[in-house]
Amino acid sequence: MIVTSVSVHVAPEHIHKFIQATIENHEHSIQELGNRRFDILQSDDDPARFILYEAWESKEAAKAHKEAEHYRTWRETVANWMAEPREGTAYTAIRPE
Repeated sequence: MIVTSVSVHVAPEHIHKFIQATIENHEHSIQELGNRRFDILQSDDDPARFILYEAWESKEAAKAHKEAEHYRTWRETVANWMAEPREGTAYTAIRPE
C-alpha cells in the first residue's frame, strides 16, 4: 500500500472554495480503482492548513490518480489559492498490508 500525505496551506480568503473543490476531488478519488482511503483534514489551530491523506493499493494506482481528469482539474483550480506550494510526502505502508 502506498500512502501520500499532502500538506496544504491555503490563503485565508480561499478556504471555503478550497474545501469545496477538494471535496469534489475526494468524491471522484474514492471511486478510483485501487483507492483505499482519501481523507481531507483541516487543522484545529489554523483553519488555512490542511492535510490530504491518500492510501492506494499500489504505486500504479497512485500514479493513475495523478493522471485522472478530476485530479488535474482540482490541481489547476486550487493552484492560485495556495499561500505556499503544497508538499506531498509518499510512504510505503508496513501495516496494514
